[in-house]
Amino acid sequence: MNQMLQDPQVQAAQAEIEVPQPPVPQGPAPDHPRFAKPQRVAFVQACWHHDVVEEARIAFMKEAAARHLTHVDVFEVPGSFEIPLHAQVLAKTRRYTAIVAAGLIVDGGIYRHEFVADTVIKALMDVQLRTEVPVFSAVLTPQQFHETEVHYDFFRKHFAIKGVEVAAACAETLLGLERLRGQVAAGIVG
Repeated sequence: MNQMLQDPQVQAAQAEIEVPQPPVPQGPAPDHPRFAKPQRVAFVQACWHHDVVEEARIAFMKEAAARHLTHVDVFEVPGSFEIPLHAQVLAKTRRYTAIVAAGLIVDGGIYRHEFVADTVIKALMDVQLRTEVPVFSAVLTPQQFHETEVHYDFFRKHFAIKGVEVAAACAETLLGLERLRGQVAAGIVG
């Protein structure tokens, strides 16, 4: 995510100008397709900035349940750098049909956080390709992150959005793989 956050004073001025919109009426919850076989998902969460990353897990769990992914095991690791090894060990157990990673990599001023983010994402892709267990990433690297309440609030909300998005991607991919594997077994795709 490469978004710049505005100055808190500018945001406050905009908030005073904006007229609140009435809530959009919500229809019934969408009916998502069901899986032929139960799916078990591992959710690996970094503890660095736990209160921010936790929002992704909470939103993921809610959306996953709506999409019939009810078997989710949560694992915590110290930081995002530790996620790929944990994901690989979990994938090799063959207990999980998917693995979801969530973390926040910020510029700590000591090293270039882009290198850590790039390493983590490449390693997660390697795990996925080596094991054929899909790995999904909600490991985010903002261009700027300051330890202010405005930034914390923004990223908590953003991680909640990402939690819903990664749950949707996970469920849709697992459904697609389930169909594909059924077609391969039936000799339709070969």
